[in-house]
Amino acid sequence: MKHTITQTPLPHRTLRLILGDQLNPQHRWFREVDEATTYVLMEVRQETDYVLHHAQKILAIFAAMRDLAQQLREAGHHMHYIAINDPDNLQSLTANIDALIGQYQATVFEYQAPDEWRLDQQLYQHGRRANIPWIMVDSEHFYTTRNEVSDLFTGRKQWLMEFFYRQMRVTHHVLMEDTKKPLGGQWNYDHDNRKPWRGDPPEPRDTRTLHDHSDLWQTIVDAGVKSFGNPQARQLAWSLNRQEALRHLDAFIDNALPQFGDFQDAMSVKSWRLFHSLLSFALNVKMLNPREVVAKAEAAYRAGHASLAATEGFIRQILGWREYVRGVYWANMPGYAEKNFFGHNHQLPGWFWNGETRMNCLSHAITQSLEHAHAHHIQRLMVIGNFALLAGLNPAEVHRWYLGIYIDAFEWAELPNTVGMSQFADGGLLATKPYVSSAAYIDRMSDYCKGCRYDKKLRVGENACPFNALYWDFFQRNTDALAKNPRIGMAYRQLEKMDAATIAEFQKQAKIMLENIDKL
Repeated sequence: MKHTITQTPLPHRTLRLILGDQLNPQHRWFREVDEATTYVLMEVRQETDYVLHHAQKILAIFAAMRDLAQQLREAGHHMHYIAINDPDNLQSLTANIDALIGQYQATVFEYQAPDEWRLDQQLYQHGRRANIPWIMVDSEHFYTTRNEVSDLFTGRKQWLMEFFYRQMRVTHHVLMEDTKKPLGGQWNYDHDNRKPWRGDPPEPRDTRTLHDHSDLWQTIVDAGVKSFGNPQARQLAWSLNRQEALRHLDAFIDNALPQFGDFQDAMSVKSWRLFHSLLSFALNVKMLNPREVVAKAEAAYRAGHASLAATEGFIRQILGWREYVRGVYWANMPGYAEKNFFGHNHQLPGWFWNGETRMNCLSHAITQSLEHAHAHHIQRLMVIGNFALLAGLNPAEVHRWYLGIYIDAFEWAELPNTVGMSQFADGGLLATKPYVSSAAYIDRMSDYCKGCRYDKKLRVGENACPFNALYWDFFQRNTDALAKNPRIGMAYRQLEKMDAATIAEFQKQAKIMLENIDKL
């Protein structure tokens, strides 16, 4: 069914653009109703098509955009909504803006600062040619400005997140005993947050609201938009407005935060959610403000509801890592997506798109991602990303896959996590070492190895786990680039103890596996 908000054009003078990841009803724009202002939201092929996206990502963003548009209309604001199938939709942000400026005879155009470099440049360059004032305002979301992280690290060879995180804790007085001392006497409890999960305590019930958006999904399909993954169109569970997101936040604080710390790195075939918040979509489209999420987590600790280790681990992801990767992104664009420190150029195997691999860990992590548009950070980093780096997959292709498959993947957050943290393609600007492992780590943090076609203990042979030979082959072939890295000295000390025959054996095994990667 065609979904269009229509109205008789009024003599409005200001046109304001709201992007699909700027769904914050508390922005100062909306505090007062202005008869001379029209707000515009638009569903365009420009945004659905720049990479192949997961179906749930497209569906959830469009549904949330429509929800916000309805809220703003009910509050009295003038809205112009361009649906994906509107006959007047030119399928481009700037083309539609130009048409609307003419339609409303706008004398001023305003937009909130985009978080992706490509959109920032598109709107900025178009504005330079505009014949009316073209004004960018703050999105009022992040703790930091775009350039704050780069300013902090000026002159430093490596940008350590821990240094930035401590500065943020002090500046915003989060989990602090006084102006300089952290609660508990230490800044980081990461070492306390690495327990495997064996089924106890039980995973909390999923309390998210289910939405039937099958009509909208059919509209998207009929419009010719391509996607992959399960749309879950009749049971879409992601928060689609601020009210739902706040309830979701409260449910996480009440039911999952106390166990989050212990099991935040755990993986299991028995659960895809475990104790993770699943709030990243609501945060990244700005339904939630990071300050309120951090404040509620800290309040839970101070009330004795959650441990300091669990609370600090959760807050570090938002106050520390989230703000940090955004700063890395803006400091290194354009061109960051083309970084390729190791010169990796292998294509993604076909099972990245269907999960049909005999490696149980990858099959589960990828199938889960296709089903739910979500995987937690260890699945992304130490299963999927780990394999991609060991196998020498092209980091630009890996980046596009991550950007498309995950519901929370917007380039400012995803690109540094993939190119920098996961693939070490920036040569160590972001990460202090390549995050790779053999089967041992995956077995320690999960139950994936049980019942797998491959033997976690074997390096070579038909039944050997591919992670083992690929792990040692990775370090052997990158000796010149990595041997002097102090954080991975142990790997090279072990290599030095291996004789030439052993090394040749795992190199041969790795070569066979890579030549038959689609059959693994």
